[in-house]
Parts: sequence; structure tokens; C-alpha cells
Amino acid sequence: MRDERAHHQPWEKVFDQVATPFEEFIHEETTSGLILMVCTVIAMFLANSFLHQAYEHVLHTELAIILGVLELRHTLHHWINDGLMALFFFVVGLEIKREVIVGEISDPRAALMPIIAAVGGMVFPALFYSMFNLTGDGANGWGVPMATDIAFAVGVLALLGSRVPKTVLTFLVALAIVDDLGAVVVIALFYTDQLYVKWLILAAVLMLLLVSFNRFGIRKPLPYFVIGLVIWFAMLQSGVHATLAGVLVALTIPVKPRYDTSVFVEHMNDLLQELKNIREDYVDRQFCIIHDSRARAILQTLENGVHTVESPLQRLEHSMHLLVAFLVIPLFALANAGIPVEFSSLGQTLGNPITLGVIAGLRVGKLVGITGVVWLAMKMGIGRLPDGMTVQHLVGVGLLGGIGFTMSIFIAELGFAGQDDALLMAKTGVLFASLIAGTAGFFWMRIFTSPDSDHEQTAHR
Repeated sequence: MRDERAHHQPWEKVFDQVATPFEEFIHEETTSGLILMVCTVIAMFLANSFLHQAYEHVLHTELAIILGVLELRHTLHHWINDGLMALFFFVVGLEIKREVIVGEISDPRAALMPIIAAVGGMVFPALFYSMFNLTGDGANGWGVPMATDIAFAVGVLALLGSRVPKTVLTFLVALAIVDDLGAVVVIALFYTDQLYVKWLILAAVLMLLLVSFNRFGIRKPLPYFVIGLVIWFAMLQSGVHATLAGVLVALTIPVKPRYDTSVFVEHMNDLLQELKNIREDYVDRQFCIIHDSRARAILQTLENGVHTVESPLQRLEHSMHLLVAFLVIPLFALANAGIPVEFSSLGQTLGNPITLGVIAGLRVGKLVGITGVVWLAMKMGIGRLPDGMTVQHLVGVGLLGGIGFTMSIFIAELGFAGQDDALLMAKTGVLFASLIAGTAGFFWMRIFTSPDSDHEQTAHR
């Protein structure tokens, strides 16, 4: 019998595969990690080629937004780091809220070990960094090696395919999200120079307004974005880093949908049956929705119904994640990963206390903090690893946790603002440590873990 769907176009196979939100998240993070690698290489090339002057000129080009007497004038580099990165932090906030409510850290028992790993993976890198920089120009950079770049880390795990059980992937994602939360707190508390209380009060009042929007059932994203933009401006003027507005606004986004799920299913079934009846009327000719006004109306109603039954948080996270993963983060990499490398003085650069501190923090501190603290917790009976995850996997996660990149470079920009030489050392340390961590983590997982079939056999023993 001829397949009735034989005339369908390849892109219509979207309905043949149903991916969970977590699977979509991992796919997007993997792709984002690969794009991030490419943009990093491009930035390094631009900074170390005959195009380096043009590269610097573009980054320092001033762009202004003028609304009457209000004028915001910053360099392109500043707009990317303080403006576009607010969208990155907005998505981080959505991910944190989702994980706390329904994700891997929503169950206290399941969340315990990733949280322990994340805390250890923040404290020990800071300690190892401080061993090299107790005083001097680098003392303020202790927060640089604390964060794990989830896109890069997930990208490396994706290269290993079936050698890595899904539980290892979820453990790493949960760890990285708690890690991001810790980095946000560190930025808010320790990387703020001067506070302007009036602007903070305005931001707080507007936050209360967004909370009231949530409580009164406003589900459309536009009011949240409009008020969120004003909060971003208030935070920019307050002295607290403006990107934190993204996290704060994300936490007010509603989780509950407007439409009851059971009612939605009933209505959708009725509408689909009516659409099927219309299709059966086209006995002698090809059925196409665009030719039937009633069918078009039903299709529009189906779309509206899907949007109302979907959680606003889930919908925004899905749509914004694509924008951040494929535009914001690559632009951030292009603007911040361009580090000039002088091979004649590379040994001196790598021997700088700031560079050594960052490398030691990301490479040794992360491994000790994640693997060592979790292993100790297991020995003390505090918790256990997820099913299918072994100590070998834990060591691999500890190695991959040393990939700092996005958040580490972002904190370096804050900690060493106005200190060009120190910032260069910190960024060099982040890149070298992340390269070593990614390579070491990949080969460790490749050598010391087994393919999927072996995992399944082990799980059944």
C-alpha cells in the first residue's frame, strides 16, 4: 500500500519526533557550544592578525540611544556586555526557576549531590586562585574561576555520544545551573563598586509591579519586557550590574498556564475532528487548508489554544534560548575572546599570578571541589550518585567543570575593569584552562567510560 504521506516535504517530519524540553535544551546547548568554539577561534584570529586594529576599532565604536533629554552612549563592546548579556541572564533566570520548580533540582533528594558539587566547585576554585593572588592587582579576580560554561561542557559530552549516560548529562546540567546561580549572587554582592539607592528603590518598586502582574494572572510577555527594560535601565544607573535585571525579571515570569489542560485536550479533539471532517469533504481534489476559510479558522484556534495552555516560562525559555544561544553568546565571544598572544612573552604571561590563579582554580579547584567534595559526601552517607553514574563519570564531570569561558570572562570584565593588563592575564588563563579542561574531560570520558551497552548491563546487575 502506498504511504499516504509520501507527498510530504522533508521538513514536515517535525511531527514524527517528539522531543522533551530537556532534550531540546541539550540539543540547543550542544549547537551553541560548537558555535561558541568557532566564534572563539575567529576572535583569536582577528586579535592576532593584520585585522587587529580594525577589530579593536569596531569594538570601541560608540553607539547612542537618544530619547529627548535621555541619552545612553556606550561602545559596542559595552552594549554587548551590559545590554545583550542581560538577555543571557534572563534565560539563565528562566532556567534556574524551571529547575527549582520542575527540573533536576526540584526534588531535594535528587538535587542534593549536584548542589554539593556546585558549591564545592565554586569554593575551591576561589581558594586556589587566592593562593596566587592574596594581595596585589589580582586580588579582586577570585570570582573568575568559579563558573562552569554549560554550553561548552554539554558540547564536549555530546561528542562522546552513548559513552555518557543521560544521568551524567542531567547531573552536569543541574550542577551548572546551580553554579550560574552562585555566579549571579557573587556578581551582585561582590562586584558592585558604588550604589545609588534611588535607582535601586525604583527597580524594587518595578519588581513588585511585575510580581503583582504574575499574581493577577497576566500571562502575555509584553508587559514583563516593557517593565523589565525600565528595570534594566534603573539597574544600569544604580551601580549594580545591569545584566542582573535579566535574572530578576525572569523570576517573575508565570509558570502556570492560563488554560486548563483537560479542557484544552477536549477542545483540541473537537477541533481536530472538525478539521478531519472538512478534509473528508475534499474527495475529488487535494485538500489544502489555505483554500478553506473554516479550516484556516480552526488552525488559528489550535495555535491560540497551544499558546494559552503552554507555560509562559516554558514558551519564553524556548524562544529566548535560541536567540541567546545563536546570537548573544556568539557576539559575546567575538567581542571578548579576542586575546592578543605574544609568543615571545607567552611564558611570562602564563607565569603571571593572575593567569596561574585562574588556571589553578579552573583546572585543580574545580576537580577537587566537584569530585572531592561529592566523594566525601558519599563516604559520609550524605547522598549518592544518580543511577548509571559512576565515580569515573564524576571525575569526568569535575574535569569538564573547569571549562569556564562565558561567565568567567564576564566576571573578569567586572573584576578587572580599567585594568587592561590584568584583564588580559585573566582571559588568557580562562582560555588556556578551558582548553585543557575540555580536552582532559573528553579523553578521560573516552578512555575510562564504556559505551551505552555496557552501561545497560551494569545497571541490570
